[in-house]
Amino acid sequence: MAAKKILFLVGDFVEDYEVMVPFQALAAVGHKPEAVCPDKQAGDTVRTAVHDFEGDQTYSEKPGHNFMLNATFDEVDPADYDALLIPGGRAPEYIRLNPRVLEIVRHFADAGKPIAAICHGPQVLAAAGVLAGYTCTAYPAVGPDVTIGGGEYVEIPVTDAVVSGNLVTAPAWPAHPQWIAKFLELLGTKIEL
Repeated sequence: MAAKKILFLVGDFVEDYEVMVPFQALAAVGHKPEAVCPDKQAGDTVRTAVHDFEGDQTYSEKPGHNFMLNATFDEVDPADYDALLIPGGRAPEYIRLNPRVLEIVRHFADAGKPIAAICHGPQVLAAAGVLAGYTCTAYPAVGPDVTIGGGEYVEIPVTDAVVSGNLVTAPAWPAHPQWIAKFLELLGTKIEL
């Protein structure tokens, strides 16, 4: 298996599990994840938030870890990457305002490269205008963004994921086993036990 270079688009208050778990899992199987944030450089950190489901009308939010970036946003050439991953949390709602973020996302969509988005991550895909023709899921409050963005939103159990073409999406971090496994399939990763 050839290692794939995977770009993570993150920002402050990205969901802790949704950035750390896939970053570490992809590295553990031999891929090369690189995380960037607008206006930050390799070695800088972003603050994360832990979103949990504790019986309230929406998720709760608690401080997470500091997550260190290992690449510089201004130096990113999306042509150098094999795939894109967009974690959730609060970061997607404001990084989608950055024109360069949207340009990067459009590169991956136009090239048909694998894209994984979870929770609020599809907000960035909707803002980039790349959801037409795709069926996807997201945190339920993001469903209207998906629909307005031209995608077909489906509500599924929080532990499941949806694959549509080169796109894999999930509602939130409880779906990691399904979401990451399906992303690895899109990457062509073979894991033998």
